[in-house]
Amino acid sequence: MAEQIWTPDPSVVASARITAFTRLAEERAGTAFADYDALLRWSVDELEGFWRCVWDFFDIRAATGSDTVLDSSEMPGARWFPGATLNYVDQVFRDRPADGVAVIEADEAGRHVELSWADLRRQVGALADTLREHGVTAGERVVAYLPNGIEAIVAFLATASLGAIWSACGMDYAPTAALGRFGQLEPVVFVTADGYRNGGRTFDRGSAVADIRAGLPSLRATVAAERIGRATPPDALPWRDAIAGSAPLEPTPVPFDHPLWVLFSSGTTGLPKGIVHGHGGVLLEHLKAIALQIDTGSGDVFWWYTTPSWMMWNFQVAGLLTGATIVAYDGSPAHPSTDAVWALTERLGVTVLGTSPAYLAACAKAGLNPGGEHDLSRLRTLGVTGSTLPTPLSHWAVEHVGEHVQVGSMSGGTDVVTAFCGSAPNVPVWAGELSAADLGVALDAFDEDGNSVRGEVGELVVTKPMPSMPVMFWDDPDGSRYRDAYFDRFPGVWRHGDWITITERGSVEMHGRSDATLNRNGIRMGSADIYEAVEQLPEVTESLVIGIDEEGGGYWMPLFVTLGDGGELDDDLVARIKAAVRSHASPRHVPDEVIAAPGIPHTRTGKKLEVPVKRMVQGTATAKTFDAGSVDAPELLDWYREVGRRHREI
Repeated sequence: MAEQIWTPDPSVVASARITAFTRLAEERAGTAFADYDALLRWSVDELEGFWRCVWDFFDIRAATGSDTVLDSSEMPGARWFPGATLNYVDQVFRDRPADGVAVIEADEAGRHVELSWADLRRQVGALADTLREHGVTAGERVVAYLPNGIEAIVAFLATASLGAIWSACGMDYAPTAALGRFGQLEPVVFVTADGYRNGGRTFDRGSAVADIRAGLPSLRATVAAERIGRATPPDALPWRDAIAGSAPLEPTPVPFDHPLWVLFSSGTTGLPKGIVHGHGGVLLEHLKAIALQIDTGSGDVFWWYTTPSWMMWNFQVAGLLTGATIVAYDGSPAHPSTDAVWALTERLGVTVLGTSPAYLAACAKAGLNPGGEHDLSRLRTLGVTGSTLPTPLSHWAVEHVGEHVQVGSMSGGTDVVTAFCGSAPNVPVWAGELSAADLGVALDAFDEDGNSVRGEVGELVVTKPMPSMPVMFWDDPDGSRYRDAYFDRFPGVWRHGDWITITERGSVEMHGRSDATLNRNGIRMGSADIYEAVEQLPEVTESLVIGIDEEGGGYWMPLFVTLGDGGELDDDLVARIKAAVRSHASPRHVPDEVIAAPGIPHTRTGKKLEVPVKRMVQGTATAKTFDAGSVDAPELLDWYREVGRRHREI
């Protein structure tokens, strides 16, 4: 049984936003909820009552309300708050102190700029007026190729205030990858910059910007910010001029399900899918997730290390909905030293920090002691997502970040731009587990026959609708791609593509993607269990495992490992790797072969490319099924393709 590593402080729970919400929910339900589990059950059993309670608790500003919460619970096709009109941006600026800090922009050099709520509102209003002058209207698309800075936040809010549709990616994306996304949208305005800084280097993106503009014939205007001292393109509007006005911010009311933004899938298991989310659904879901599950609000400094390419950027910007100060960081988490995140957390007084297991693992292997080397007394919650958080890293975080810090591991996806399961301020944390399903999420685990299972591995499914499920996919007029993506396996039930175990106490263990399932001799296994074992070894910096069915009924399961400087994969290390897997997981998890690799490729949001690597090794990947521009190190793919070729020859 997993060890409990964090226990809620009764005094903290008493003042938590979820406690005040629970009191309102009890009034509505006419009963008392003994604990989080009881509230969770009500939130799922009485879906309409729960989401109406969320609407009322946060006093949603709507131009037009709705007497109906959900006109149908069928999936896909559920329609929330029909007839309601509102705008996401209205909630951002309500009752904010003019001189309070809304956004802090920070960089690797230690500089930071604070933007007040009044200044943020003025810039958003000015840019919205500039967009109007260029004819931007509700439903048209504004796209951005920007680093994580104030410009991206202002441009998003200005776009949304008009009812126009936002989409963005970071400047590390190659022009072909950016065009693979933006080109689908036929945007009318392009917001960009001259470049960005990362890892102590300056990246001039002038030629990339030119290539992207050339590939977007629908553009009516380009707005360009100067971030690295390069000249603005002569036919582009400088950012400083675009935000120079003083027009009042007057958000346009739009229907509840009017598109807010288009987020794109990673493009590593096919061409990028444009996932469209609506104003109202995102507004309700993010208020619930950030204010109730993470307990973030006015007085908090909320920083999730992210880029505009990743849904966590959208999630962090939503901290503004709760009145929190958000941090926009442009740079590497490990420059000028591995502890850069902790140093900035101390300097800015961050109270809620979000990072990845990969960064925590790097800190652990570097022998860092963040809580002892930095004043992290203000830090209350350490959010972790992007991949599975192994048990040893859970313990490391408690021991080296601080026992007072809740390690809130969460799991969700771009598809719903939120978490299905994670933490809550009134629920304990168990090492290697996510504490519970999030409120309003009818989370379940299904076996192959669609039966609900507990205490064993199953498919992550959601059996009732969520407001932030996609409104649609872009360019999917009959909805067939949307249905195929989530509802092909279990009709009427959302299948997300993750292996999980729901424990008897309601916590969740993650086992990796089900579409990258290891299936040896009919036994399905998750890759996360192997990574947890192997990456504890000091010599191994990272690993990736795949399983391939071979002609004649064989099955080949190689494990690729990257080693530290000067490391050598000798017989002794191979034996210790296999012994670690056997001991931590099971004999059937032991790989057939351990191969030293020059690197492990990831998406640009840090996820291991299990499925694409499998296709490369199989020799089945083609340009039509795989977007190399979405990979952090595409040069590695040829190496994996060659490994597969040699294996087939043997």
